[in-house]
Amino acid sequence: MTTFTTLPEMIAVHAKATPAAVALTGPSAVPLSYVGLHQLIQQTTATLNSLGVGRGDRVGIVLPNCPEMASAFVAVASACTAAPLNMAYRADEFEFYLSDLNAKALIVAVGSETPARAVAAKLGVAVLEMQATPEQGAGSFTLSCAGTPPGAAKNTGTAQIDDVALILHTSGTTSRPKIVPLSHRNVCASARNISNVLRLTAEDRELHVMPLFHIHGLIAGVLAPWAVGSQIFCTPGFNALKFFAWMKECKPTWYTAVPTMHQTILSRAAGNADVIAANPLRFIRSSSSSMPTQVIAELEKVFGAPLIESYGMTEAAHQMASNPLPPAKRIPGSVGIAAGPEVAIMDDDGNLLSPGTIGEVVIRGENVTVGYENNEKANASAFTNGWFRTGDQGAMTADGYLSLTGRLKEIINRGGEKISPLEVDEVLMDHPAVQQVVTFAMPHAKLGEDVAAAVVLREGHTLTERELRDFAATKLADFKVPRKVLFMAEIPKGATGKLQRIGLAAKLGLVE
Repeated sequence: MTTFTTLPEMIAVHAKATPAAVALTGPSAVPLSYVGLHQLIQQTTATLNSLGVGRGDRVGIVLPNCPEMASAFVAVASACTAAPLNMAYRADEFEFYLSDLNAKALIVAVGSETPARAVAAKLGVAVLEMQATPEQGAGSFTLSCAGTPPGAAKNTGTAQIDDVALILHTSGTTSRPKIVPLSHRNVCASARNISNVLRLTAEDRELHVMPLFHIHGLIAGVLAPWAVGSQIFCTPGFNALKFFAWMKECKPTWYTAVPTMHQTILSRAAGNADVIAANPLRFIRSSSSSMPTQVIAELEKVFGAPLIESYGMTEAAHQMASNPLPPAKRIPGSVGIAAGPEVAIMDDDGNLLSPGTIGEVVIRGENVTVGYENNEKANASAFTNGWFRTGDQGAMTADGYLSLTGRLKEIINRGGEKISPLEVDEVLMDHPAVQQVVTFAMPHAKLGEDVAAAVVLREGHTLTERELRDFAATKLADFKVPRKVLFMAEIPKGATGKLQRIGLAAKLGLVE
């Protein structure tokens, strides 16, 4: 693979080597070539600089999932710092994020009615309007200022290796979200790591369904394919009803998604066996939360392709570990071996632990952020002896395969007994009537916390709380058996489609 140290350099390499190759397309779209994408990056850099936005300046991007969002991410990051934001945020959320980031400008689509516009006006953030030009290729656009330009740019020109390419907030489920700056060095290293693990080549085609304000969608979904000069078919976001029609049009070799998306795709797969047979996938990738081993087996059987489970987080510019492709060993339920950074297990005192011992997963490497922005307290607890503490608990085998037992803050503490929600999930998923489950902590007056589970049943199946608890009791110690089981049509998810354990008890009315 050609080496590159910044995102504009990454695209320029392919624009020179394979100018006509397709970089980006979408449903019923005119494809955009690598030379077209390279030119778009240059034009966007010149436009942003002329409007007073340059290297080091933060630009919020509030766009729907679309080819323009994918191209804007890379084009904006090539000139300044891209800050993709979830379109679904309310005004007060936009106000928090734009002010916390100290954004200099905000990019919105022409004619869009997002509350981010009014918030930007209130904060004095310049609004730049994007006009899509799909006739020039999927993802093509022009930018213009909707009011007063931001002023003069201090540093113009193309981004350098240690400039911040991408800035995101942590999810902040239990505290104020932290700012994670990721440099071009970080994101380029991660793109290389992912493309190496998946053995991506220019002949691959990815069906892109992940949100483009999320680290998984941005790095694995956009940068990894572009690292090798391959093609992205960018959809308007995940839609199970359209997935197989897109598959037919795209003829993908792979896609990446979170487990809840895979499960929804599975539920519609039986009626689309002809599409699956006509468009064989080389592999399927899953990341962002743990995949039940039962679902892995079912996906592999239905698609006739290996499922590669990977482990990622924002602070690592996504990927940390991954199961390898066949013929190398894959272990269902494990997140695989180190896939980029070094990975180890550490105790509370900063000692690295031997294989088989449970502790906190720690990482270090070129893809790992140098630290949270303006947050000395968080950095002091997150970094130990040069290792970044992930907040995940797990253990590693002698041959380097990592298994997670859960987020440290999600481990259920029932009167001093520590319970892994993942372990309970795995047992409940073994019941033939269960399609989806998320185990979580609910408050308990005497024990502090007790075990609860939200369950979605397979279509046409019935099950009582007593039956499921009795089933669990045959495989789990009594203290691990859920005291409360809620049967639901759908389990509430976060903005990126992940099931969130923290706060679920309150969301489901289990907190007095």
